[in-house]
Amino acid sequence: MLQAEDEPMAAEADAAILAASVSDPQAFAAVFERHFTAIHRWLHRRVGAPLAEDLAAETFTRAFDRRDRFDARISQDARPWLFGIAANLVHDHRRSELRRLRALARAERWEAVIESDPSAGAVARADAAALGPAVAAALADLRAPERDALLLVAWAGLDYEEVARATGVPIGTVRSRLHRARGRLRAALGESEERDR
Repeated sequence: MLQAEDEPMAAEADAAILAASVSDPQAFAAVFERHFTAIHRWLHRRVGAPLAEDLAAETFTRAFDRRDRFDARISQDARPWLFGIAANLVHDHRRSELRRLRALARAERWEAVIESDPSAGAVARADAAALGPAVAAALADLRAPERDALLLVAWAGLDYEEVARATGVPIGTVRSRLHRARGRLRAALGESEERDR
């Protein structure tokens, strides 16, 4: 039975699985099964459903091709490495992402793009629908490194250290990027609320 992707034993085994997959390519399937859902979910939120499937597949294709370069001294967990590959692929599709965010900012019916969650309260969904276009516009206006750091934390659930590994920058840089991104989002959303009043 496979362990859940967030269980510590699963993360500890990633490095060993990747090392074994160099001589036994079939072993890589365990890393794919363990992390595909999280990578796909994050990509779906970043680039939308049609592109997420392709980018998730490309993420694991590149990871498979580079599995001999995984550095277990840095981390035993493959998630930051995989999210780093996925983030680089998103950079390759930056223009379409920005176009999508700008289109969502202009959308009259933001509710249509919000995932349906029957367990969430109606007030929370209404708030999200009201703020959706402003959030999309604010995300589109962020610098790419700030947006990446913010969405790796918010949508992928990575901690600061994992974001640092995924993006290849020091943890202090991650903290700075997140601080700037949050400040810019607060300012943009504050301005949006003032306009709405």
